[in-house]
Amino acid sequence: MKAMDVVMTPINREGHLFVAIFFIASLALFWVAEPLGWIGLILTAWCLYFFRDPERVIPDEAGVLVSPADGTVCAVTEATPPAELDMGDAPRIRISIFLSVFNVHVNRSPATGQVTKLAYVPGKYLNAAATEASEENERQLIRMTTEDGHDIAFAQVAGLVARRILCDLSEEQSVARGDRFGLIRFGSRTDIYLDDGLVPTVKVGQTMIGGETIIARKR
Repeated sequence: MKAMDVVMTPINREGHLFVAIFFIASLALFWVAEPLGWIGLILTAWCLYFFRDPERVIPDEAGVLVSPADGTVCAVTEATPPAELDMGDAPRIRISIFLSVFNVHVNRSPATGQVTKLAYVPGKYLNAAATEASEENERQLIRMTTEDGHDIAFAQVAGLVARRILCDLSEEQSVARGDRFGLIRFGSRTDIYLDDGLVPTVKVGQTMIGGETIIARKR
């Protein structure tokens, strides 16, 4: 991404307060000592960069799921879906995406469908790249029935530095593929659980673009 593209990218509304706080603190630091003020401005610029919310080109191909987040695939494995979502004990394919503090942290719906269940689970703040983070960290769980009848789930998982999960969804809400639905501050992880009718199209180490990268197709 070009430098000018970053400057012109809008920021998510959740970042407005943080940017204002960083900027005011920078002005105060200039009064204390000029070098500290410049450090504050650098941190303000980073805050703007973190909360950037670029537009995305959503695929219109039928029967696919898109990545719910930017980041890197850190695991593609079988796992039992969260008990809080009442999806049974049978293992499913779970794709895990790690978001560093340099990734866009706005989450997007992987499919068009209806939210059937939500569950918030308090927990720890382990490194989001760790396998156990999916079961032990603070997380927001979402179950969805897609327009094709697939029963899927996805989760916003807090990380080592993340201390706030924001989810704008409600039960029985209808959403479209690629719609923004929340954000995690700051580093974090997003998991998605597939059903038997879907197969993953990504591998560990692959870079994801939220709302654009196709992560699964109909079997």
